[in-house]
Amino acid sequence: MEWAGSGPELLFTIDRESGAGLRAQLEEQLRDAICGGRLAGGERLPSSRELARALGLSRGLVQDCYAQLQAEGYLTSRPGSATRVAPVARRAAPPRAGTPAPPRPAIADFRHGVPDLRLAPREDWAWAVREVCRTAPNTAFDYGDPAGDRQLREVLAAYLRRVRAVAATAEQVVVCTGMAQALGLVLRALAAGGIGTLAFEDPGAFRSTAEQANAAGLTAVPVPVDEDGLDIAALDDSGARAVLVTPAHQWPTGVVLAGHRRQELIEWARRRDGVVIEDDYDAEFRYDRDPVGSLQGLDPDHVVSLGTVSKSLAPALRLGWLVAPEWLLPALVRDKRVSDRGSPGIDQLALALLIESGRYDRHLRRARAEYAFRRRTLVDALAAHAPGLRVTGLAAGFHAILHLPPGTDEARVIEQARQRGVGLYGLAPLHHAPGPRPPRLVLGFGDTSQHAIEPAVAAIADLLRG
Repeated sequence: MEWAGSGPELLFTIDRESGAGLRAQLEEQLRDAICGGRLAGGERLPSSRELARALGLSRGLVQDCYAQLQAEGYLTSRPGSATRVAPVARRAAPPRAGTPAPPRPAIADFRHGVPDLRLAPREDWAWAVREVCRTAPNTAFDYGDPAGDRQLREVLAAYLRRVRAVAATAEQVVVCTGMAQALGLVLRALAAGGIGTLAFEDPGAFRSTAEQANAAGLTAVPVPVDEDGLDIAALDDSGARAVLVTPAHQWPTGVVLAGHRRQELIEWARRRDGVVIEDDYDAEFRYDRDPVGSLQGLDPDHVVSLGTVSKSLAPALRLGWLVAPEWLLPALVRDKRVSDRGSPGIDQLALALLIESGRYDRHLRRARAEYAFRRRTLVDALAAHAPGLRVTGLAAGFHAILHLPPGTDEARVIEQARQRGVGLYGLAPLHHAPGPRPPRLVLGFGDTSQHAIEPAVAAIADLLRG
């Protein structure tokens, strides 16, 4: 790391009216800061000259103070290097309450919902940020439009029209800090407009959905999913006027909302004067199926489409968007302005440049090829070590559903697999409605190394076969 010439700032005060010696005051404050954790082990201190200037002391006094604390073991120093806090100088903190998180399985962890973080296009993102910082006007560093930077909204609208058949203009796009904020904005706007009940898919992400709905003042009700997707008749019976769906690749079953169900869902929204919230969470990653267009393109007045780069680039970027009907936009933008005055402007411009330059599409092609290879590896490993078990939900995304033999204890398989160093996750916790369910596993391969898939399946083959 290259350090700046000046040292870091420290908040110390010297009371010249207290009667205590100046050096004693400085030593005591430094000891307290180190022991109390304000200054962590290894942290760099300002030079004696800089600290003396900031506090109005002589440099010799500060040097004597540093030397005393170094002799006591609080500080370390060597020629040509800054004075630092000793690594073990802080008092031991009391142990934190709670159970520590279990260690990651030794062989493989088939956790779902997370992309391969090693595939994040770091060099392309760094290039885009550098270009933006080099070429953007000074106004780009000011507070921006709470709905999002105009350039990114235009780029996103064009991109979504091209790849998702979304019927959108830049005015209909609101840039958000990830999918969670986008959903929260929509739910609060619907609640303010008089909608009181939100339907959601069962199985699905019911816990987080219910939390968001309740926080917005809505009641959340489950609607079952079958092999054709959301049951529209059950949705009609629920009394809801809004529904959250994942039509391109239902989470977690992986089924695609069938064509006739798509039409029935749009008809339901028109008849009920309702709103369909479309979570397009991993539509970029499809393999051996024809592309499925966005529901929003079928009826832009009744569908709100949500998207994010959390799966395509990396969750840490915290960038997402929503495409909303014109009648809903004022409430969304007003809430966005109150919430955070807008998402980070430089990151928005970087994403726009990444898409415009073609680097975003290039990254998606590379990632899609990698996930397709892991998908094939997983299918082959299951066919070799656990033949006869059905695998579904593989047409898109980066997780699969493994159907275990009838009567298998899903929880027991998961526990025994972890003891062997393999992380497995069941479908049962993703159901809201009580009752017996066929034993199934959600096998995520997004953040699972391709080299670990076959050994992991081999290690638990007898557990899978029952």
